[in-house]
Amino acid sequence: MRSAIAVMAKAPFPRLAKTRLCPPLLPREAADLARGFLLDTIDTVQAVRQVDPFIAYTPPEEEALFRAVCPPRFGLIPQPEGDLGVRLACIAEVLFLSGYRRVLLMGSDTPHLPPRALREGLSLLEEADITLGPCEDGGYYLVGMRRPVPEIFAGVPWSTADVLARTLARARAAGHTVFLLAPEYDLDRVEDLVRLWDDLARGMIRAECRHTKRALARAGFSGERSRHMAVR
Repeated sequence: MRSAIAVMAKAPFPRLAKTRLCPPLLPREAADLARGFLLDTIDTVQAVRQVDPFIAYTPPEEEALFRAVCPPRFGLIPQPEGDLGVRLACIAEVLFLSGYRRVLLMGSDTPHLPPRALREGLSLLEEADITLGPCEDGGYYLVGMRRPVPEIFAGVPWSTADVLARTLARARAAGHTVFLLAPEYDLDRVEDLVRLWDDLARGMIRAECRHTKRALARAGFSGERSRHMAVR
């Protein structure tokens, strides 16, 4: 079956990307981290074979920026206007209309995610209608589907702790079978960045995360600033 993975990505510009990290980070530091997250996520997707990769990007006028950072095999799809649910449903529909039989959508806030999680998210679609990767904060880091399911994205309170629960409820109410992957944490808060730095330093994460590690070091997470922010 033809399969596609699309990364939902925002241009890594100051005051546009990872704004919830400011303060204590400066806007340029948050943007630098967002770029690192995106590049490492691209590397993760690259490691999944026999899958067509895409970047679903925003703003639409920044196609050249994303083309410059993506390997040639990545397709580019501009995100439409609307909330996250509208955009997820639209990108999924575009891919299914292009002939794909399994579609996985993910963000770029889990650069430490191993490629096996993406493979599992796709392979489980042989048995389930939908696969979800839960985040510890109540959201999810990926959603896989084997046909369009716009109903699971409608009426969801995005950026809240109820995202996963509401999505599961809508999926089950519509009669879809759902498999859950192993939970992960995403990188929305400074505390998450401190945790990631520590996990990388202790070898608890197998992913290389080379771009993210460099951005974290540039932002001071390798020294006193990291310890100060961990206490806050």
